[in-house]
Amino acid sequence: MIDLLTIFVLAVFVGFEVVSKVSTILHTPLMSGANAIHGVILVGAILITGRAEQALEVTLGLAAVFLATVNVVGGFVVTDRMLEMFKGHKAGRPVKSAANGHQEVGE
Repeated sequence: MIDLLTIFVLAVFVGFEVVSKVSTILHTPLMSGANAIHGVILVGAILITGRAEQALEVTLGLAAVFLATVNVVGGFVVTDRMLEMFKGHKAGRPVKSAANGHQEVGE
């Protein structure tokens, strides 16, 4: 038990250090991509829950499946919102200019 707790604490520190060193511009794309890839965790949670025999194991497995599902869906939602930011404006639509507050025709 102490070994697992030690690994968990070290993983938290390493994860914090790695994420804090990523520049702001890259943080959203990297995190959304990582969350979308976490479908592997969902598959693992489903497999482990399927082999559970005791009530506590089933409860923890179902919680893991739920949290992994939320993580995967959240990753795809964030990725979709991020990709929407990079789409160009359609021609002919008015675009508000930040420089002078006037509306200009989009590119």
